[in-house]
Amino acid sequence: MTRLGEYLARKSVNKADVARKTGLHKTRVIQLTNSDTARLSVEELYLISLAIDVDPSEVMRYVCEGVELPGAN
Repeated sequence: MTRLGEYLARKSVNKADVARKTGLHKTRVIQLTNSDTARLSVEELYLISLAIDVDPSEVMRYVCEGVELPGAN
């Protein structure tokens, strides 16, 4: 499960509802929540945030937790 998948599960969000509200294909939503090789675009993150009525920066902080600049300590 991806960080986005963890976030949506923690919020008890229905993926089918997210797909319907965002216009993203259900397969794409499943891919974004289950596949570590899937890359979430900014537009997708924004649409998902709107669909679940959460500030996009909150979702981004959770999804990007642990991401650091190379060489940063």
